[in-house]
Amino acid sequence: MTSDFPVDGREFAGKRTLITGGTKGLGAAMAQRFLASGAKVAVTARGRPARGNDSVLFVRADLGTVAGSRTVIDRIHDAWGGLDILIDNVGASDTTGGSFASLSDEVWQSILEVNLLSAVRLDRAFVPGMMERGSGVVIHIGTIWHRLPQSDAALAYCAAKAALSTYSKGLAKAAAPQGVRVNMVSPGFIETEAAHGWIMQIAGSEGIGEEEARQQIIARSGGIPLGRTGRPEEIAELVAFLASDRAAFASGADYFLDGGAFPAR
Repeated sequence: MTSDFPVDGREFAGKRTLITGGTKGLGAAMAQRFLASGAKVAVTARGRPARGNDSVLFVRADLGTVAGSRTVIDRIHDAWGGLDILIDNVGASDTTGGSFASLSDEVWQSILEVNLLSAVRLDRAFVPGMMERGSGVVIHIGTIWHRLPQSDAALAYCAAKAALSTYSKGLAKAAAPQGVRVNMVSPGFIETEAAHGWIMQIAGSEGIGEEEARQQIIARSGGIPLGRTGRPEEIAELVAFLASDRAAFASGADYFLDGGAFPAR
């Protein structure tokens, strides 16, 4: 994965950076961006990536569980002693369709574990160390759907990310006086490999072209004024900015990057 944006190869030199869910999609783009800027990068995923990178510390763990979170925490503390940058990117919705009423307690709990509590556990483990050192950055990755919630089975995912947003703002207030900045990035429709696969599936099933299928999905989600989907590296670029000293006055904010999809407030 390459970027069209200029990169300062020393911007994050030596910065210990953990990106959860960092082997695919947005996480992989972020990992590449921070590596290109000189950071020491660790990533997590439930399964080992098909193509490993010797420059990245890989921790195999399911962050939807307490045990998985503990695995990551212990590994990072053993290897690095702490973090300078924590990007809580992992997220998932396990539902495949249906109404809000189809969501069992088990599904709700599973979605909350991955999309909210995984961040809470890692922040609780690493943010106090940042506060003691007087510096550090935490970035939570959300979604615009926490402000535009769906009414079907995706409601649990939307609600979990809304909780993450509220939590993020509270954590920012607690950590800022000790020099730790906490922000959130909420992407719109970003065309990851998985999203592209969805586009091609619709194109094949409905006998239409790729671009027509893409625009059909955009229309279903309420439209994107810029007329296109986002790219993972565009999200990675905003995350890198927020993690850098260039964003030294940014704290407690939720940045929407969605091509104008979210109505102006």
